[in-house]
Amino acid sequence: MVQHIATANYSLLALSKLIATKYYGETLRKLITLVTTDWTTSKQTWERNTMLKIAKRGRNLSFRCYISSMGTFLFYLFVNLLKFYRNFHQSERKLVYQFNYPYNIQKSPNYEITFFIQLCGALYMGLVLCSVDSLISILLLHVCAQLINLGKTLNELVEKLAKQFISCSRFRKDLAAIIERHENLIRSAKTIDDCYSTVLFIHMIAATFQLCFETYQIFMLMTDKNANISVFKMTFLVLYATAVLTHLYFYCYSAERLLTESINIAYSVYECKWYNLPAKDAKDLMFMMHRSTIPLRLTAGKFAIFSLEMYGTHHLFEYGSNSSNGDDVH
Repeated sequence: MVQHIATANYSLLALSKLIATKYYGETLRKLITLVTTDWTTSKQTWERNTMLKIAKRGRNLSFRCYISSMGTFLFYLFVNLLKFYRNFHQSERKLVYQFNYPYNIQKSPNYEITFFIQLCGALYMGLVLCSVDSLISILLLHVCAQLINLGKTLNELVEKLAKQFISCSRFRKDLAAIIERHENLIRSAKTIDDCYSTVLFIHMIAATFQLCFETYQIFMLMTDKNANISVFKMTFLVLYATAVLTHLYFYCYSAERLLTESINIAYSVYECKWYNLPAKDAKDLMFMMHRSTIPLRLTAGKFAIFSLEMYGTHHLFEYGSNSSNGDDVH
């Protein structure tokens, strides 16, 4: 039962993310074009360094995501190939996933073809999950990098007016461009959330049930004295739970960074030398400060907000749901 539920959840996640990416393909293509434009039009060295630093962080997270998923799959592949070798000459041969088929799966080459198609399907689902998760996270982190650059650009602009390097009319013109750029970044973050909010809601439900079942199975294997504990099975369950948590951390880290950097714009306005500006010019800065009081978020179904706090709460829920004595977890 646990294996069937895990397989159904895994397939549901991959299918929903694949459908959402295909459905919003044109919108996502525009976002990727904006990322390319930002890299090609950036002229300042410090801007590119900031973007490069954030991009490297996203690449490292993506690499870890692929490593955890592919490591789990390779171990899964080894176990199933071992099963295939042992069952090849048996009268009743088992598949990777046990379902009712409209043909005789025990007959060759039906058994072999079905077995390896199921393995390829598992690999494809893993690649879909890793690719979509990496895409969402990298897009969010790019918005974070642009928010950091925007705050530094604003500080430089205020510094120039305070030292009278530019005129008030030029200051208003450049400030209007900064505000417009800020609005574009806000729209980009909201577009990402709109595209994947429903899918991430499915992700949270599926991942929660999946982790509950998997950790419960591990708990039962460890506590049941009569259970025949398989090292391969325990290793796979641990790797599988780690992979699910890695994907969840991927979202939570990117969303936490987006929330933090969107709020930091208001601090950038406050910390610049606005007190050296004429009163009418200093008042114009309030537009960005007021807008930055509403943080940018990545949500699951528009009511659950991804953050590192939610990641910790998710861990606590999994531990509490599998406590053997039913005590409260604080």
